Amino acid sequence: MSSTPRPPVSPFAVMYILEEANARRAAGEDVLTLCVGEPMGGAPQPVLDAAAAALTEQSLGYTEALGLPQLRRAVAEHYGRWYGVDVDPARVVITTGSSGAFLLTFLAAFGLGDRVALARPGYPAYANILAALGCEVVDLPCGPATRYQPTPAMLADLDQPVAGLVVASPANPTGTMIAADELTALASWCTDHDVRLVSDEIYHGLTYPGAAPAATAAQFADAVVVSSWSKFWAMTGWRLGWTVLPAELVEPVSALAGNLALCPPALSQYAALASFTPQAYDEAHERVRQYALSRQVLLDAAPGLGWSRVAPADGAFYLYADVSASGLDSVTWCRRLLAEAGVAVTPGTDFDPADGDRWVRLSFCVPPDVARQAVERIDAWQRTAFARP
Repeated sequence: MSSTPRPPVSPFAVMYILEEANARRAAGEDVLTLCVGEPMGGAPQPVLDAAAAALTEQSLGYTEALGLPQLRRAVAEHYGRWYGVDVDPARVVITTGSSGAFLLTFLAAFGLGDRVALARPGYPAYANILAALGCEVVDLPCGPATRYQPTPAMLADLDQPVAGLVVASPANPTGTMIAADELTALASWCTDHDVRLVSDEIYHGLTYPGAAPAATAAQFADAVVVSSWSKFWAMTGWRLGWTVLPAELVEPVSALAGNLALCPPALSQYAALASFTPQAYDEAHERVRQYALSRQVLLDAAPGLGWSRVAPADGAFYLYADVSASGLDSVTWCRRLLAEAGVAVTPGTDFDPADGDRWVRLSFCVPPDVARQAVERIDAWQRTAFARP
């Protein structure tokens, strides 16, 4: 059979690390998991209560392809409360996780062969989805000089034009953020050069002392904003996200959504209505305070662990650290750490195919005592494995 294969999609190494960690734990080993962005504690109690009520009070059949109208309104109102931005509910689309939002918006916004720019290091699914859709991914190497974020100057220096730019603030894996004036500059450059700006904001709400509040691209009518209930509200397995779209993309996304998924999960949608209650916000904010304690444990330990460079962890719940002083590449470092010390972290090759073999990502969305235990194990392992004093 003759066919033209799609470009291969690179595997996500963190899933292999997690699989091995789970297998070791199932075999009775004591494993500390700092490899995935899986918030602790699960959904806030009001969400759980709303889900239980929906099981008996709602039919849980198909909803509208773009999501429950009342949930779309609730998301729009959330933007007013958090950011002071007026969002038309008609521009809000509820999706099957933020992953579903990226697939729908990339399909609607970009065509075969379009060039789309991404920061490197960055979340690998952006590049993998775009490549699978036949787009050309343009890496923007970002380092400490720009806080691991892209700038208009980087875009201006490209030898060929691009159709899109994907940004993330707070970012995965670095935890760095784009300040409000910097986001405005990027949005203005994109508007002036007819470039579609896509802003990943799934880690909003997860910022730490010293960092400015996260700015949203929803204030720019021609930008695409993607977010979800997975991180701040700890609803990863509920598979529910949203996107705020420019008006011209709503109908194309609606047509795609109805064909690809029919609708987002009905039970999750009814439950998510309760995520915008004061109690749910309070529970989520308390969890962020715990993350802040775990973050500080890792930041305080980093110099003593000999990690030569650490990205600013202003938001999200990741520490991105250079472990090249060990003499090992990051994949080998992570595999040995798991096998010999029982700590699972993610190699940087997931986020940076060019330079990620020097870096690892640690997820600190764990209780502070788990972070401390992980640091103790890493320290003891490095002293033994690399004869550190």
